[in-house]
Amino acid sequence: MDIDLISKALANPTRRQILQWLKAPQKYLSEEQCGGFARGVCAGNIEKLGNVSQSTMSNHLSVLQQAGLIQAEKYGQWSYFSRNEALIQQYIEYLTHSL
Repeated sequence: MDIDLISKALANPTRRQILQWLKAPQKYLSEEQCGGFARGVCAGNIEKLGNVSQSTMSNHLSVLQQAGLIQAEKYGQWSYFSRNEALIQQYIEYLTHSL
């Protein structure tokens, strides 16, 4: 776990919002829209929620993925993203015990 990389990723409000969307996607998207949430949330749907360009959202997702906060799964031509709950919990525990 790279504490500095995770902290940098979380410093951006859009990236924190992406993590909130992925935590409870049913609050923001319909299952029909996404074909269910078993694989995670399609990058295109995250882009629509963020109301930013594809390249900007791609950069945000890349930063979160490099920090280990999200995971990507390719399914055909689509990429689906989900939270890495184990790492997020580990980061929370680190903050709780070290600060």
